Amino acid sequence: MATLKHPQVRGPAGRWLRNRVEAEAYVASVCFKHGPPKLHGVELEWTVHHEDDPRRPLDASRLAAALGSYAPRTLVKDSPELPLPSGSPLTVEPGGQVEISSLPSSSLAELFEVVTADQAFLAELLREAGLVLGDRGLDQHRSPARVLDTPRYAAMEHVFEAIGPHGITMMCCSAGLQVCLDVGEPHTVADRWAAVCALGPVLVAAFANSPTLAGRPTGWASARMRAVLGTDPPRSMPSAIVDDPAADWARRVLDTPVLCVRGDGERWETPVGLTFADWVAGGLARPPTTDDLDYHISTMFPPVRPHGYFEVRYLDAQPGSAWVVPTTLLAALMSDQPTVEAVLEACLPVGDRWLPAARDGLADQAIATAAATVLSLGATKVPGMGLSSDLTTAIVADLDQLIVRSSR
Repeated sequence: MATLKHPQVRGPAGRWLRNRVEAEAYVASVCFKHGPPKLHGVELEWTVHHEDDPRRPLDASRLAAALGSYAPRTLVKDSPELPLPSGSPLTVEPGGQVEISSLPSSSLAELFEVVTADQAFLAELLREAGLVLGDRGLDQHRSPARVLDTPRYAAMEHVFEAIGPHGITMMCCSAGLQVCLDVGEPHTVADRWAAVCALGPVLVAAFANSPTLAGRPTGWASARMRAVLGTDPPRSMPSAIVDDPAADWARRVLDTPVLCVRGDGERWETPVGLTFADWVAGGLARPPTTDDLDYHISTMFPPVRPHGYFEVRYLDAQPGSAWVVPTTLLAALMSDQPTVEAVLEACLPVGDRWLPAARDGLADQAIATAAATVLSLGATKVPGMGLSSDLTTAIVADLDQLIVRSSR
């Protein structure tokens, strides 16, 4: 369930797309793949800092030397790009954030074991070079600065800069916890989609961890989520909770402007205002292919992104091993249809309160009330998630603390 990665040079590939109907059908088929919900995955991001002075800018060559043969080719062009020892791919984000993307697993216990081992290995690899992993969802110490110079990231910065300051913050200062969940059977997809989306404001508030940027308080509980939502609304705003999410997402993808058109040069074309639907209708010299459409989808980052599975992107990075708590909670809350229905009942009334959740966290009373309900529900489901007794007890204890906070 690793995120779709981004090759840096590409010619036309895949089959040609002839019309909008064909393109929308393709999006729906690849983004909503049905089947029994069995698999889980996580993607963990961290900002990276000098251990002796976390305010010092991060240098690409220093990071490359620290990562060695595990460095991705976006950082070192001829790197062997080895996966981490337990199998997780490693990537680097525009500001030098490092990211572990797990392979999908049918066992939460196995997933946690593998990712925890790779997290410890990565932390030690960096420590030997005098670098440390951050523990917040936003860089507490430095202003945004791009470390990676790739055509994709240059195009992103160019497009987002015209909109406002949030894009460069999102690109270079943010670190998230992404949880990946199966779409589910056809008759349950609409409810699972609605539940995972409606949970967003509640879990943003409960696990908000990014009040500071570059040494200054922002006034937001999750300034990371504020930056994401403000980056480029057609790309980053929450998706609608609707009865046919596949069709709605397909329309949204086609109506979103193309961020860039890949080529062989160091700078890619960024056609202003051209939607993918415009491209299909003849807006560029050559028609798009399914490969172009896959790439276009990868440039969209709403709080929940359908990617053949549901990629939950709304959680701030958590300190140390604390990422296992919201990951287990989400898996538990989506584990069966009655629980999904209970989540919907609790969360739909606040499912649109994204900005209040990001700004006020659990100080928003309506969100706090919903949070107390779903945290309690999740705590009752955690013992059935197949984890060790000690880990189960620790997770339930953490959820109980959050329940107390949300009930004040």
